[in-house]
Amino acid sequence: MAADELIVLILAGGKGTRMKSDLAKVLHEVCGRAMIEYVLDTSEALKPDRIIVIVGHQAERVENVVGGRGVCVLQEPQLGTGHAVMCAAHEIKKSGADGTLVLLYGDVPLITPETINKLLAEHISRGHSATVLSTVLPDASGYGRIIRKEDGTLDRIVEDKDASAEEKNIREINSGIYCFNITDLIELLDELTNENAQGEYYITDAAEILNSKGKTVGVVTAKDPGEVEGVNNVEQLACAEQTLKSRTNR
Repeated sequence: MAADELIVLILAGGKGTRMKSDLAKVLHEVCGRAMIEYVLDTSEALKPDRIIVIVGHQAERVENVVGGRGVCVLQEPQLGTGHAVMCAAHEIKKSGADGTLVLLYGDVPLITPETINKLLAEHISRGHSATVLSTVLPDASGYGRIIRKEDGTLDRIVEDKDASAEEKNIREINSGIYCFNITDLIELLDELTNENAQGEYYITDAAEILNSKGKTVGVVTAKDPGEVEGVNNVEQLACAEQTLKSRTNR
């Protein structure tokens, strides 16, 4: 794969238990379309060489909605975001050596191509191993905080429950959306561990792994926090619908 080639990986395997429905989370509709369709729209606008979708809960139904817009890979059981990327490793490797991967989520329907293109531009122009999309919230309680180095690059991501009193005052948070150099991503997957209370593998550990190898992890801040907000319950679903309606003046 040439260095300028692009893969988009969409994580879409969740159950969405807080939606008060048995329907897979990414299939809940916003303005008459499944949430994941908006993420596929954004992905296609980036003109990637490949789109890979990680499916899990109600995999067949999600695959039917994805259709020919991407290659679906099953994650079973579901053991965290890092594990989801591990499940896609064989598909990612099919493309060959190097390139860039954008990690998106099927339950974040408001993310725009413009924001992801800014993330990609920073990632590629600076030659980072990874670049994370952050945003700033009035109240960052409950979110992973972005801890930057003096030069502005990412040192680490600290989860709210692990944050010190000083770190809890930081309002810049991790959106979970990343760009990765694919070679570096494949290598770090072997170093992810599940040594945590949940026994799961988290892609947030990537920053510390890459930093330990002397590689750089960049940060790009999304101006609109609403773009990167995941839809986890019916209230957030209604908010997403209102935002989309306002965008299209419906």
